[in-house]
Amino acid sequence: MLFVCIENSNRSQMSQAFAKIIGGDKVEAYSAGSKPSGIVNPKAIAAMKELDYDLKKHDSKSLDEVKAYAPFHVVVTMGCGDACPWMPAKQFIDWQIPDPKHMEPKQFNEVRDLLKEKVEGLIEGM
Repeated sequence: MLFVCIENSNRSQMSQAFAKIIGGDKVEAYSAGSKPSGIVNPKAIAAMKELDYDLKKHDSKSLDEVKAYAPFHVVVTMGCGDACPWMPAKQFIDWQIPDPKHMEPKQFNEVRDLLKEKVEGLIEGM
C-alpha cells in the first residue's frame, strides 16, 4: 500500500507507520509526497514517539522514489488533489484529513489518532 500527501512529512508518514505497526509482516507499506519537503516533521516524530514508534528512521520521498514498488494493492491520497499523479494500483482512496503541520500538539495528535483508525479499517477490509 502507498500513502501519498503533498510533503510526505506528516500524514502519509504516520499512515505508513501505522500500516507497519498494525499489519506487521503481512503488509508492505510505503509513503511519498507529490512535492516532498525532504524532512519528516519533528511534530510527527514526537507524536509517534508517544506511541513507541521511531519515525526518525523514515525519509521524506517523492513518488518517483517509490514507483519501483508498483503496482500497489491500494493507493491512499490525502490532500494533494490534482497534484497526486496516477500510480498503478487496484484501488484508489482519498482521505479528507487536514494537514496537521501547523496544529498544536493536542490537535496534531487527534489527526494522528484519526489516521490510526483509518489505517485499521483499511487493513481490516483487505
